[in-house]
Amino acid sequence: MTQLGLVPYTEGIELQERLRDRRQADEVPDTLLLLEHHPVYTKGRRTERADLPMGEEWYLAQGIEVHASDRGGRVTYHGPGQLVGYPVMKVRSVRDYVCALERAVVAALGALGVKADCRDGLTGVWAGEAKIGSIGVHVSRGVTTHGFAVNVDNDLQPFDYVVPCGIENVRMTSVYKETGATGRMPAFREAVANALAEAFALERVDAVAAVSA
Repeated sequence: MTQLGLVPYTEGIELQERLRDRRQADEVPDTLLLLEHHPVYTKGRRTERADLPMGEEWYLAQGIEVHASDRGGRVTYHGPGQLVGYPVMKVRSVRDYVCALERAVVAALGALGVKADCRDGLTGVWAGEAKIGSIGVHVSRGVTTHGFAVNVDNDLQPFDYVVPCGIENVRMTSVYKETGATGRMPAFREAVANALAEAFALERVDAVAAVSA
């Protein structure tokens, strides 16, 4: 696991791509990047124009960047206080991989006292009737990029400006909203790292890397 802190979205993508190329060449082991992004909407491959109803110039005026992405799914929001996980690892079955990500996020949330689950036909993680975690991945030559994003104590308002994950009228929630507890990001990072290592039977080795913000 590598902790990166607050990272511009484009730099996070560039780092993933460099790691992906090295993982494909077996130069590095499976790696989990954990980070937060500056405010940004990312558009998955199935994003429709109606998913960003205000228009990209309006979002930019609010201080939120908009970027296209090669991951699956539609539009979502990233911002400070949301934990983003980018596993760069070799997989055989994309479906099994996504299900394992969902189960790991559910387990990590459970460790913080948030009861969460997955829903048939809807990729992601839910706490009651509200969505707390999003998942979107890309696989190239058997190696993954992108991954998951879980709302910890981030501002949820930007989700209201779009159609998150293409789901009309979806309500978003966070660890803070579900528990009332602040300062849970360090504990959640630990819980996610442990849950992912267990889900994929990997040995956890931690590192901290600096990326310019």
